[in-house]
Amino acid sequence: MKTLVTGGTGFVASNIVRTLAEQGEQVVSFDLVPPSDLLRAYIEPWAERVTFIQGDLLSQDELDTVLEQDIKRIVHAAVFTGLFPDIEAGRSRDIVAINVIGTTNVLEMARKLSIERFLYVSSGAVYGDDYPDRVLTEESAPRPHTLYAVTKYVSELLTRRYGELHGFPTVSVRLGSPYGPMERVTGHRANQSLLKDWTGNIVRGEPIEVGDRSVEQVFSYVLDIAGGICAVLNAPSLSYDVYNISTGEQASLERIIAVLRDLHPGLQVLDKPEAGPPRGGRKLKAQRLMRDLGFRPRYDLRSGLEEYLDWRRANNFTE
Repeated sequence: MKTLVTGGTGFVASNIVRTLAEQGEQVVSFDLVPPSDLLRAYIEPWAERVTFIQGDLLSQDELDTVLEQDIKRIVHAAVFTGLFPDIEAGRSRDIVAINVIGTTNVLEMARKLSIERFLYVSSGAVYGDDYPDRVLTEESAPRPHTLYAVTKYVSELLTRRYGELHGFPTVSVRLGSPYGPMERVTGHRANQSLLKDWTGNIVRGEPIEVGDRSVEQVFSYVLDIAGGICAVLNAPSLSYDVYNISTGEQASLERIIAVLRDLHPGLQVLDKPEAGPPRGGRKLKAQRLMRDLGFRPRYDLRSGLEEYLDWRRANNFTE
């Protein structure tokens, strides 16, 4: 049995590929770009279980080359994360095309196969930027605003309806605040997590700058995110068609700095003036994942940051 992961050379998707291969699965990665040396090193212990296919989601013919691979499950993670306002305005059509037409093309391929499950990788962004509640559950009503959030929610609806019409099981997962190995700037992902920026400063020997240290943020180590996705994918049966995947703990910036200083005693921290009112992160609660599937994260804040810094240093990843 093979599992297809679209966008498999990207940040979260490459960690899904690694986790599935580590579990003994045969994985097919389909992506517009070939795997980098960094990615090949990341999955090297399980490389014989991974097949990379280069192609464009917007070409049904290129995508259908995957039909020869005996695919039994699909994880659709390819996406254009165009969150910055200048990118959203300048590449609006591309965001819609890749995120909606691309999803439709993968669903069209799926209906030609006898698949066991189609899992769509969505985002906590579907809940919107100004949700009044600080804790979001799967019962929280979606309020997407940006093109990225709108196209993610539309793709959730397309996924569910295609499954109903063509008789294959589907589920969507909404991710919250991942950080960790393989996060980098790409042509389809410019925004980066705070912890990626701060750990980058550490490996480059630079100070970090921080404003209000009492602001709380929520982060999830990406291998826990991938583990949660695989738990949904591997479940014999599912009670819901949407699951939040967010395993991080809420921590103030002061606490994060304390953990980083413990891991890197020479860390320098500079105060910077606030550009506007401080804004904390919202907590995406993965109650269905924890309660119904019994999933438990492997990493807390310290162990996630420690492993991430070790990976950066071992690979001389200074970006």
